[in-house]
Amino acid sequence: MDWKSFGLYDYPEVIKKPMDLSTVKQKIEKDEYSNVHEAARDIRQIWKNCMEYNQDGSDLFVLAEAHAKRFEENFEKLLKESGQEMIQDANFVNEPSLNEKKVFARGLYKISKEQLGKLIVELDTKCSDCLTKNKTEDEVEINVDKITPVVFREMMDLVRSFGGIAEAADADAARKPKAAKPAGSKKAKVA
Repeated sequence: MDWKSFGLYDYPEVIKKPMDLSTVKQKIEKDEYSNVHEAARDIRQIWKNCMEYNQDGSDLFVLAEAHAKRFEENFEKLLKESGQEMIQDANFVNEPSLNEKKVFARGLYKISKEQLGKLIVELDTKCSDCLTKNKTEDEVEINVDKITPVVFREMMDLVRSFGGIAEAADADAARKPKAAKPAGSKKAKVA
């Protein structure tokens, strides 16, 4: 990514692993990848960087998200046709969209206190940075924006298993356009 020519002088501060399609093409031409999964990792990095650098809901974010989805669909199809298996790479779980965060946050209000307590224990173990504990008021605030993508997917599945999220809500979250507002947080009383 030629960030200087675009005037993106903060790009190296925000993006720690730069990658672009020209570099991927050069690496393919020079036979630098030992397998298709290495090339896929670099391509995923391109979309991840674009979504990390640009604001959720911006044109570039939405475009990168669409390309990432299309890439995954085509890559999976390519692997099936060639008889290879998909290797899950936990480093490249897509960032949750704003709508997914909203569905998750709404789901928290639909689960029981006991279930919420279990979720908080899981979050404290896996991603304690997303929790703000207020011991004087016996409350915990969950900052949905600070949950890592891998943990977010796990917690989304957990809330879904508790019945807080219906499958229809997941489908709606994937279809709705994104807005550029923070998803918010929830305070929970801890017993």
